[in-house]
Amino acid sequence: MSKLRVGVIGAGSISEFHFKGYAQHPDVEIVAVCDLNEERARAKATEFGASKVYTNVAEFLRDEHIDAVSVCTWNNTHAENSIAALKAGKHVLVEKPLCRTVEEALSIQEAVQESGKILQIGYVRRFGTNTKVLKKFIDAGELGEVYYAKASCLRRLGNPGGWFSDIQRSGGGPLIDLGVHVIDLCWYLMGKPKVKSVTGNTYNKLGNRGHIENFSFYQAADYDASHNTIEDMANALIRFENGASLAVDVSFTLHAKQEELAVKLYGDKGGAEVEPELAIVSEKHNTMLNITPQIDDLSFDFEKGFAAEVAHFVETCLGREETICPVEDGVEMLKILSGIYESSRTGKEVVYEIEKVLN
Repeated sequence: MSKLRVGVIGAGSISEFHFKGYAQHPDVEIVAVCDLNEERARAKATEFGASKVYTNVAEFLRDEHIDAVSVCTWNNTHAENSIAALKAGKHVLVEKPLCRTVEEALSIQEAVQESGKILQIGYVRRFGTNTKVLKKFIDAGELGEVYYAKASCLRRLGNPGGWFSDIQRSGGGPLIDLGVHVIDLCWYLMGKPKVKSVTGNTYNKLGNRGHIENFSFYQAADYDASHNTIEDMANALIRFENGASLAVDVSFTLHAKQEELAVKLYGDKGGAEVEPELAIVSEKHNTMLNITPQIDDLSFDFEKGFAAEVAHFVETCLGREETICPVEDGVEMLKILSGIYESSRTGKEVVYEIEKVLN
């Protein structure tokens, strides 16, 4: 195979990062774009040199000139589009979250196993320079046993509206949209331990806050402040089989003084902050040290992160690398996310019997 021939399903805002990543890779040819909105699909095809435009996914997937696809559609279509693409013999890069439920995740996992094709999940923060540098330190034992982590991703006025705030299409609010990133980042750096139990809370107290003036924020193309069926914020304590734990809180809307993004890990030999900037905590000669690595990006760079994610997908499709974001990670993540929602709904801790869930 001289070049990987790629098609993109969904030409919305997140697809821009996929298109740019593919366009930068010398071994990729962007051949097709599929979107329900033909005008939007044609615009992307023109911008990135794709020769074919589709408005029907089934027709798009019958195209034998497509080797691999990016799924950049609404969350409620991730499972069906990914499974259909795998069955059509395509490799798949699917945006986070993998899907909305554990059952959907297991169906995708089965399709991956049956197809023999690659499926990579868009856990883009794994590809940040700060993450990759810290992982080397962790893998070398510099932090020792990482037994606790905590993460916050708090927006004051950050509900994008549109499909993001429609639970039927999104599957949830800030937990499934933002929480998936910071939970995965911690979990990945902790060594991906199996989840044992989840206790969580979700709140819907403030709504969309569309009445706020003089403060700009991102709005989806179909923004409608009157339609909001997702949570404002969520918090959780996640326990793992190895005894480690993770505390997390995320929000779209919150009466907070300022936005907050913080990801921290603690081990028995050292600690680290990944966000807002990479810092490593250690001790030498009976003295505590705060270490600042001298690297280009101490914080996550979206452009570089997505370019690295897409490049990794291409390399795995061409048989040069093995994906670091396999479908199995998506199954475990959906157990965590679904567990938080269920715990909030029932007011009880959700306890997992791992073997029964996975088999």
